[in-house]
Amino acid sequence: MCGIVGIVGKSDVNLQLYDALTMLQHRGQDAAGIVTCHQGKFAQQKANGLVRDVFRTRHMQRLIGNVGIGHVRYPTAGSSGPALAQPFYVNSPYGIAMAHNGNLTNTDAIREHLYRTDLRHVNTDSDSEVLLNVFAHELQRQGKLEPEAEDIFNAIKSVHRRVRGGYACVGLIVNYGLFAFRDPHGIRPLVIGKRSTEKGDEYIIASESVAFDVLGFKLIRDVAPGEGVFITTEGELQTMQCADDPSLSPCIFEHVYFARPDSIIDGISVYKARLRQGEKLAEKILRERPDHDIDVVIPIPDSSRVAGQALAQTLGVKFREGLVKNRYIGRTFIMPGQQQRKKSVRQKLNPIGLEFSGKNVLLVDDSIVRGTTCEQIIEMARDAGAAKVYFASAAPAVKYPNVYGIDMPSAKELIAHGRTDEEVCKEIGADWLVYQDLDDLIAASAEGNVDVTQFDCAVFTGEYVTGDVDQAYLDELDAARNDKSKASKEKTIDQGENAVIGLHNDGDNAEAG
Repeated sequence: MCGIVGIVGKSDVNLQLYDALTMLQHRGQDAAGIVTCHQGKFAQQKANGLVRDVFRTRHMQRLIGNVGIGHVRYPTAGSSGPALAQPFYVNSPYGIAMAHNGNLTNTDAIREHLYRTDLRHVNTDSDSEVLLNVFAHELQRQGKLEPEAEDIFNAIKSVHRRVRGGYACVGLIVNYGLFAFRDPHGIRPLVIGKRSTEKGDEYIIASESVAFDVLGFKLIRDVAPGEGVFITTEGELQTMQCADDPSLSPCIFEHVYFARPDSIIDGISVYKARLRQGEKLAEKILRERPDHDIDVVIPIPDSSRVAGQALAQTLGVKFREGLVKNRYIGRTFIMPGQQQRKKSVRQKLNPIGLEFSGKNVLLVDDSIVRGTTCEQIIEMARDAGAAKVYFASAAPAVKYPNVYGIDMPSAKELIAHGRTDEEVCKEIGADWLVYQDLDDLIAASAEGNVDVTQFDCAVFTGEYVTGDVDQAYLDELDAARNDKSKASKEKTIDQGENAVIGLHNDGDNAEAG
C-alpha cells in the first residue's frame, strides 16, 4: 500500500505536497519522494525514510514549480531500497514522472513485452516502473510533437487493455500538466479536490481525502474506475472514461485497516464504516453469547479503536484504553522474520495493568493476519492479571494473500489459512475468539453509499475480481513473500544501500531532465 498525491496550483506546490504526504504517511513509511516541474525541467527528491527525514530545506528550495506529484512507499512485495523510491521518471516521450499505488498481476508478461516489442528497458523489479513504461510507450505511439488531452486518454485506454491488477496513478508530463487514472475495478482509491483562489482554481488528486483538509481543498468526487484525468499546467480539468467495461469493486480492507478514519473513499466515511463494524460485531456476540461475562472492551491501537468503542457501547460494557502504543515502531506484519515481529510487538504496545487485573477482557483488533501480534498481546494481558482474555476481530478471517497492493504474507503464513476458528483461537491463546461475518462487514461499508454494490474481499474469500489470478500465480507469490525470501532480499538490499550511500553521501538527488 502506498500513498500518492498530485497538485496543480497557481504558485509553487512543494510545501503543499510535503504537507499532503505527511497526511498520507500512514500509507507507507519505507520511502518518500516529490517531483515538480518548472520551465521545462523536472526537479526531484526521493529517498528511504519518513517524509520528515527525506526532505530538507535545501531540497524544498529546488523543488519549484506550480505542478508536482508525491509518493510515500510501502514495499508491496517485501522489497525495499533507494532505487525503488518513487516517483519514477522516463525521458521519452516528452519527459514523464509517475507515482503508483497498487500492484499489477501480469507484471512479468508486460516486462517481457516491453523489452522484446516496445524496446524499453526497465531498471528495477518494480511493477510501478513497468506501468510507467507502458504508459510512456502508448503515449509515444500517438505520434504527436505536442500531445493533447485526447492523446493522453488514448494512452490510458491502452494501459487498461494491457495491464491487470489494482492501480491508482498520478503523473506529470513536462510542460503539459498532470494526469491520473484508476484501474477499471477501482480497487485502489483515488479522489479529486478543488480550491478556489484569487488567481483561479487549483486541483489536487490523492489516495485519500484526508490529504485535502490540511490544505483547504474541498473533495469534489472520486476518480471513477477506469477513468482518466488530465489537468493542464494552467489548471484546466478534463476527464474521460478510458476503460471498456468498468465496474467498481473497491478494496474493503481500506475500510478495515489502511485508510485513516477521517477519510471519505468512494463516498463512504471510513469512520462511520468502522462504527458499523463494531455495532455488527457486538450484535453477533449477543447472538452467540447472550450471557457473556465481558467486563471491559480494550482496543488494540489504533485502527480498531473506533470499532471497539461502538462494540462496547452496543454490548453495554466499559470501554478502556488499556494498551499504550509506542508510535515509533513500524507495522509488524510486514517485518521479515518471526522473531523480529515478536520483539516489535513488545516494543510497540505496553499494558496498563489496572485495566486488566482480575477482569474478563475483550480485546478488539481490526483483523488477524499472521496472528503474531494478537498472540503476544493476549500473553501480555494475562501477564497483566486478566482473568479471561477474549479476542474479537472487526474483519472476517484473513485466509488468502492480497495481490492488489497490500503485502500480506504468503497463504501458508496466514494463521487462518487452513484452520478453523477454534484452531486459530487455540493458536493465539485466547479463551474465546469471534470474527466479523463477511456479510456484516460488507453491509457496514455499503450502508455508506448504496451505489457501491460490491467490494474486493479476496483476502477473505479467495475470489479475485480481476479474474486472472490462478494457483500458479499464488504459488509464485508465496515464493516471493515468505519469510525466507524476504530475509534474503533484506540482506541483498542492505549491501546495495551501503554502495549507494558511498556514492551519494549527502542524500541529495540530482535534477531529472
